[in-house]
Amino acid sequence: MKSKQQKHLSLVLGSGGARGLAQIGVIHWLEENRDFQISSISGCSMGALIGGIHAAGKLDIYEDWVTALSKRDVFRLLDFAYSWSGLFSGDRLINKLRDMLGEINIEDLPISFTAVATDLEHNREVWLSEGPLFDAIRASIAIPTVFTPVKYKDRLLVDGGVINPVPIAPTLRDNTDLTIAVTLNGREEAVFSGHEEQELQPDAKQSRYQQAIGDFIEGIQDRLGMNEDTASIGMLDVVSRSIETMQHSISRFRMAAYNPDYLVEIPINACGLFDFHRAQEMIDLGYERAEQVLGSK
Repeated sequence: MKSKQQKHLSLVLGSGGARGLAQIGVIHWLEENRDFQISSISGCSMGALIGGIHAAGKLDIYEDWVTALSKRDVFRLLDFAYSWSGLFSGDRLINKLRDMLGEINIEDLPISFTAVATDLEHNREVWLSEGPLFDAIRASIAIPTVFTPVKYKDRLLVDGGVINPVPIAPTLRDNTDLTIAVTLNGREEAVFSGHEEQELQPDAKQSRYQQAIGDFIEGIQDRLGMNEDTASIGMLDVVSRSIETMQHSISRFRMAAYNPDYLVEIPINACGLFDFHRAQEMIDLGYERAEQVLGSK
């Protein structure tokens, strides 16, 4: 039976690469404020990963691991796919998570959980709410051209953010008091690095991105027989920015159709798609933004 004071909520976690680590900070804020209890989670891409791990009660283990990663560690987790369907297979990352956190079926989770993916063959959104958790997460994080698609239950699946970057619709059936959504495609603003505010200029963004993939690009060049790194860097840069632009536009339309009770926005320029070495910074940012939006509620 629901407490009179405690609000049971549906938590919606969006897609956006490494910015998704900010969602850990949002969850921490909710856990510290006893007025809220997370009863249901819907997530796509990085939101599915964070949400699924939290639903399994293993977020602290994941957080300890991800906050210790260096840039080189991040790209060592990416296994080159040798495929036209994607640069990386994602198997190494998912196997690491399985080994670290254990395998569990979604229907056995103590918190209701739905991972959202995109069915390429039928051009529609797919809600994954049963079966192995990390199979569902792997499908939901399959960013087109970056990770290879996943064949799951006779369907060819990619990142749920292609169709629904902030998947509110799966929570409409929940018997909860309110819905809190986290979008990782908020408006650009000043960014914070080491608690110092800096205006992010276009050339600075590109420089940071190039540094983030610089350690890994030599390995790709060796395997492909490439001599110039600018072409590969340019390709990944175009892919990541194109995806972010697309998701930003789709998110606005989805929000108009399914308006959550509260929306926590993480700026789209908070960090790059692969900046997982900035985990602690993103977690702190998520906590701060949750406090701004929910602190007086």
